Amino acid sequence: MNTRVAVAGATGRLGTLICDIVDADPALDLVARITSASAPETGAEADILVDVSHPDASPDIVSRALDRGQRVLIGTSGWSESRLETLRARLESEPDAAVIVVPNFSLGSVLGTTLARVAAPFFDAIEIIEAHHPGKVDSPSGTAVRTAELVAAARQGRPVDAPFADQPARGELVAGIPVHSLRLAGVVAKQEVRFGGAGEVLTITHDTHSSEAYRAGIRAALAALPAARGLTVGLDGVLGLDRVLADPASPEAASPEAATADDPGSRA
Repeated sequence: MNTRVAVAGATGRLGTLICDIVDADPALDLVARITSASAPETGAEADILVDVSHPDASPDIVSRALDRGQRVLIGTSGWSESRLETLRARLESEPDAAVIVVPNFSLGSVLGTTLARVAAPFFDAIEIIEAHHPGKVDSPSGTAVRTAELVAAARQGRPVDAPFADQPARGELVAGIPVHSLRLAGVVAKQEVRFGGAGEVLTITHDTHSSEAYRAGIRAALAALPAARGLTVGLDGVLGLDRVLADPASPEAASPEAATADDPGSRA
């Protein structure tokens, strides 16, 4: 029997793409295209609920899906760490439930964030610039928020140097890191994570040129959901990239001082 899928936010950019992917998969049946005008019970027969709706509507949509025993894939922005904690607490009491939250379905984006986590302990000056099309309603983007939170966690409590952060033009502080949002015609999605050090700047940039960039990540998340348990946050968890960083170097090793202590050639 095929897995039945309902998509909330089905008429949006991402929702339309997800519906096309589900329609093309012989193992999946698209049973409901849910919009803001749909009745709350629409899609109740589905095994999986994909939510790519609106940040304000998403929590209620997800809660109803869990009440019905559906497995949930969330691609909607706005799922901050505090909102995720509430969801995580609920899932602890529902051992068979599963939710995968993916701020960005692009493989390049998740790899860029992983590289930023690697670089984070080595630089004290860190800022994020994200740009999206004018129709994106929230800012900062969910991807930028997630990147900032992961970069801050990789620093193991060491604060970021963010001078004059109280000035509005310095961006919004997320986990202590300034995040700057642009909304421009001609842009699909772009994120830069900039690291400043003595005499150098490292920039990790990811550009999305079309929604085709999301196909592989959407397929991977849908395939992972039937066997998932509890809460998985990020495409890195789906792809196993979290295991790559599961055994980070000690704080002494992951520092600028340690990087040069035993290698005279690195001082050049």
